[in-house]
Amino acid sequence: MATKWFNSEVLEIVSNLKTNIEKGLTLEDIKTRQEKYGLNELKTKNKKSIFVKFLEQFKDFMIAVLIIAAIVSGIVGIINGEGITDTIIIMIVVLVNAIIGVIQENKAEKSLEALQKLSSHVAKTIRNGKLEVLPSRELVPGDVVIIETGDYVPADLRIIEAINMKAQEAALTGESVPVEKTSDKIEDEKIGIGDRINMLFSSSLITYGRGKAIVVETGMNTEVGKIAEAINTAKEVETPLQKKLNKLGKTLGIGALVICTIIFVIGLIYGKEPIHMFMTAVSLAVAAIPEGLPAVFTIVLAIRSPKNGKKKCNCKKITCS
Repeated sequence: MATKWFNSEVLEIVSNLKTNIEKGLTLEDIKTRQEKYGLNELKTKNKKSIFVKFLEQFKDFMIAVLIIAAIVSGIVGIINGEGITDTIIIMIVVLVNAIIGVIQENKAEKSLEALQKLSSHVAKTIRNGKLEVLPSRELVPGDVVIIETGDYVPADLRIIEAINMKAQEAALTGESVPVEKTSDKIEDEKIGIGDRINMLFSSSLITYGRGKAIVVETGMNTEVGKIAEAINTAKEVETPLQKKLNKLGKTLGIGALVICTIIFVIGLIYGKEPIHMFMTAVSLAVAAIPEGLPAVFTIVLAIRSPKNGKKKCNCKKITCS
């Protein structure tokens, strides 16, 4: 069970983390803990290559139907001597749709990178009795950190001294007003993050005052690290719009095939040549497929995306492909 640092007295935390408020950690302690806990940074999952993302844009039913329609249209055009103009147009639409989809997905993946940029680059830490300024990625649980106005919190900290300290925690809690901090123990064990006023959380900003705190969680164990982990492990699901478009594509595809089959059979009944009726049925099938539908939805949503961004809304999958 994870330690509830906000429910613990300062001396209890010092004892648990085997640190010293005045002198901090020793070099030996630091080396041991870095091997145990790793660097204080957010981890990212392996990113898909641009090529893989591009190929994934073609896996939807609607796009598959369009590609088949382009191929059949090309065959019919060559047989009838009409050329492959229709095939080229359809493939251009499909490719433009795929390119826009990749661009939008790349933009959305920057959400985790944005979280990483919120992390402090340096931290003022007491080690071996001396004040050092070092990269925040080198912090370990038990480090004693000095916090002042304007500093970004480099890890999750338990406050041990607070002088008129206030922190902006909107990124985590949504609370726009800076929270006043204290070093006192909190008795309630079920309070939310926003009410843990004796804690400082990674990526938050000190807007007023100063103080001293002990690092209690680093890297992916911080609260912002848990958000990063949720982003990394989130399953990709289809949006309601994608589901409706896929359903529409299947309905149109099946409907076109049924109607073309009926027309082909009727033509044979009336004594038409099979090859002629086949070409007619195929031409009708190609005409029935709305080639521009995926591209239109993708372009419209891509235009809308920057407006959503201004409202702090981020979507990973908005394309129709």
